[in-house]
Amino acid sequence: MTDRQTRDFSVVICVYTEDRWEDILAAVASVRHQSRPALETLLVVDHNPALLERLGGEYKECAADGEVRVLANAGPRGLSAGRNTGIAAARGAYVAFLDDDAVAERDWLRHFHEGYADPRVMAVGGRTEPAWASGRRPAWFPEEFDWVVGCTYRGLPPGRVRVRNVLGGNASFRRTAFDAAGGFATGIGRDGDRRPLGCEETELCIRLSRALPDAVLLIDDRAVIHHRVPPAREHFGYFRTRTYAEGLSKALVARSVGADKGLESERRYTTRVLPAGVVRGLRDAVLGRAGGAGRAGAIVTGVAVAAAGYLLGTLRARRGGTAFEVAPIAATATAEAGMRADEPDEPDENQRDGREPDRSRRGGADPGADKSAGDEEEAA
Repeated sequence: MTDRQTRDFSVVICVYTEDRWEDILAAVASVRHQSRPALETLLVVDHNPALLERLGGEYKECAADGEVRVLANAGPRGLSAGRNTGIAAARGAYVAFLDDDAVAERDWLRHFHEGYADPRVMAVGGRTEPAWASGRRPAWFPEEFDWVVGCTYRGLPPGRVRVRNVLGGNASFRRTAFDAAGGFATGIGRDGDRRPLGCEETELCIRLSRALPDAVLLIDDRAVIHHRVPPAREHFGYFRTRTYAEGLSKALVARSVGADKGLESERRYTTRVLPAGVVRGLRDAVLGRAGGAGRAGAIVTGVAVAAAGYLLGTLRARRGGTAFEVAPIAATATAEAGMRADEPDEPDENQRDGREPDRSRRGGADPGADKSAGDEEEAA
């Protein structure tokens, strides 16, 4: 097998602010040093001309051979449109996503690739570890709510497991998955530093499973990234804001795909994982361990605030309908050529079962083995 054939991953990193300059450089460096090299790294700049120009200069030499390409978000402002821009430009058979304030461990892409040995697998995610700016987890911050800061939370089973949805900042998809289901829905998810909404990957993964009922989505906890948690996100005020925004987002998901599917994993999370966390916190408090009462209180508060956001989001959705759309991803000619070169023996999933891809989907969007309790806090 030639070196070209082993380079089958396009890695998309969406960026939006020069304040994360050093983080961006570190993220790109972590991709360039993978044990299984990426075909390319795509830096998608979200409507920031100064950052676009600066990154273009930084990676000018890498652009010649396509190793690092700097692109402007071709859609509306926000993370979803940025990801769709990267998908459309990607030349690899697989498209991976990395947060702009995270670094991937050396075998990240190798573990992703191993998951695709099964042709039914359409997506593989990984484990995201928090890198606290203060150097340690706040004593009051429960591990069950690590999704608040974009990380893997307590309650997910270890190993390589089947899930409902992957987390967008540490995930990969077959390129053909987007042909079947379309791209990320715009009008939901992150938009720079505005209210930290999420769930765009939840909605996409549910839509993908409906378009391809035999599709398998996995999380492999060996595919590890380390996500920086800045000081502002170590405070309880951010915790409240993020859990409230999660409730708003979940309401959109449920409105779009139905509450049964949209909340199936959350039910397990709220009825099993969180009560166990409260008990642990209270037990630690009785034993005199630091932060026990705070963790129990944070869990209760997080549930209450998320529920309030969900109720308000449901009322808004009923009044105004769903507020986002899903458009098909138009692959560029170079992307299509790259897919043919890098995946010669892999038939399109729809071709295998004789279905035509569904290109006109409209959307509004676990914890546990079915994923995500709080879909991660997205990178910008």
